[in-house]
Amino acid sequence: MSEFQAYLQLGFTHITDSLGYDHILFIMALCTVYTLIDWKKVIVLVTAFTIGHSITLALSTLGFVNVNPDWIELLIPVTIVITAVLNFFYVVPKASFSQSEKASKVRYPLALFFGLIHGLGFSNYLRSLLGKEADIVSPLLGFNVGLELGQLIIVFVILSIAFFMIEILRVQRLSWIHILSGIIVGMSLSLIINNEFLHSLLA
Repeated sequence: MSEFQAYLQLGFTHITDSLGYDHILFIMALCTVYTLIDWKKVIVLVTAFTIGHSITLALSTLGFVNVNPDWIELLIPVTIVITAVLNFFYVVPKASFSQSEKASKVRYPLALFFGLIHGLGFSNYLRSLLGKEADIVSPLLGFNVGLELGQLIIVFVILSIAFFMIEILRVQRLSWIHILSGIIVGMSLSLIINNEFLHSLLA
């Protein structure tokens, strides 16, 4: 296995690891209001998130940006809560181009901005793997590609479940959005409440 392939596998494993489920929760929050029918919109949304986390992943891993990892671990669940809460204000569009659809476009710059924060989280993990390795370009590229492959699989699974629930089982779309978003908010708040760095700030 080449170095590129090894780090690709590590990136894929990192984002799909159920033990470190914060990034999975964020992707779920991003995609909750969509189903497979909306795949084009989701591609644009996920691309915005990808651009964001790719920028800070590269800058931080290469040493151009240095942020206290404790702050990042606290901010990541905050971004999840904000994204999931916004889902409660989503209005299912009744026309191909409605006011609600135009309003939902705020999700794209938000995904880009929050992607910057998540990229710093990815970089903390990658730098711990690299240690003092001199050549980091190939590992950085492989790790990022692995992240994207894992991310795409997560997106496909979420959209497929949504399609099954809404189109096959005929669950009301808004009910599905609200239930899933509520679960995501609850799990993310738990991460915030149990964050040791937050406890030290409040002590």
